[in-house]
Amino acid sequence: MTFPTTFPEPELFTPGADAPALRWGLLAPGWIADLFVSAVHAHTDQRFVAVASRSAERSRAFSAQHGIAKAYDSYEQLVADPEVDVVYIAAPQSEHLALGLLAVAAGKHTLIEKPLATTSDEARVLVSAARSAGVLMMEALWSRYLPQTSVVRALVRDGVLGDIRSVVADHGQAIPDYPNHRLHRRELGGGALLDLGIYPVQLDSMVLGAPSSITAIGGLLDTGVDAYSTLVLGHGPSVQSTLTTTLVVRTPSTAVIAGTEARLEMAGSFYMPTTLRLTANDGEALVWNDTTGVSSMAGLSWEATALARFVREGRTESPVHTLDETISILETLDEARRQIDDAATR
Repeated sequence: MTFPTTFPEPELFTPGADAPALRWGLLAPGWIADLFVSAVHAHTDQRFVAVASRSAERSRAFSAQHGIAKAYDSYEQLVADPEVDVVYIAAPQSEHLALGLLAVAAGKHTLIEKPLATTSDEARVLVSAARSAGVLMMEALWSRYLPQTSVVRALVRDGVLGDIRSVVADHGQAIPDYPNHRLHRRELGGGALLDLGIYPVQLDSMVLGAPSSITAIGGLLDTGVDAYSTLVLGHGPSVQSTLTTTLVVRTPSTAVIAGTEARLEMAGSFYMPTTLRLTANDGEALVWNDTTGVSSMAGLSWEATALARFVREGRTESPVHTLDETISILETLDEARRQIDDAATR
């Protein structure tokens, strides 16, 4: 295939007629909720109209900080509010199943922070409930909605890389406050794989689909959560990916998609707005930069506008990150965690 002179135009989930303003409610204000609400209010037409926490003081403080009109001291009150169209769940993943079912039962469209649930079995319960209720459910895997990701999808789809043979990706963060941070606590769904490793795994899934084989090695903290791991995923003859994650040290968090004609390098942190470099086998190269001006964690705003577009289109799930794929990714993480746990108890 002839090496391209330009990159494909990115698909942008921009505010406007295609993404009408919805009224959002937030369950469980915290660090990620603060970042998400700030990004949404700064870069979209979507608006949060209500927030709920089990702590009335915390709910009132968050509503005052972000100009949110209603502050509830129970989740049940918020999901019953007829002026809320969409519920965003930002609680630890150990609470996703219960809160997701609560929102769906109230007939609300639901955006649940990643991972959708702590296991694929829990995810199936959530998905079944959402499909029965006829509401939209999305996992808040924001990387799928970034402009760069649509460029990656187009390059893979159009065969620019040739036949994909490998994905190599890592994500490592030095998580502080041991052992109190939620990622250090098994009862809160902690561990590196569910919260950090999901990014390399979802990239591999987007490019190559579900793996045909999974081999995982790693280690646990003394709190029982996975601290670091390497996953080798097979995708049939001559196709193998290597994905690493850790919550012990901060790594470059880069990614490379390698094909028979070219490779695509995603600069760190690859799951955030970043730079792409396409290099042909003969060394010819092309660089893509995000020119939208939406950088760093402000990129969280893209998934909110995407959800609004999908609601307008009458969808009940994301076409670029389906609920079936969400479950499949959790199946991979389930198996990797099982292998690491089994090895640790031998």
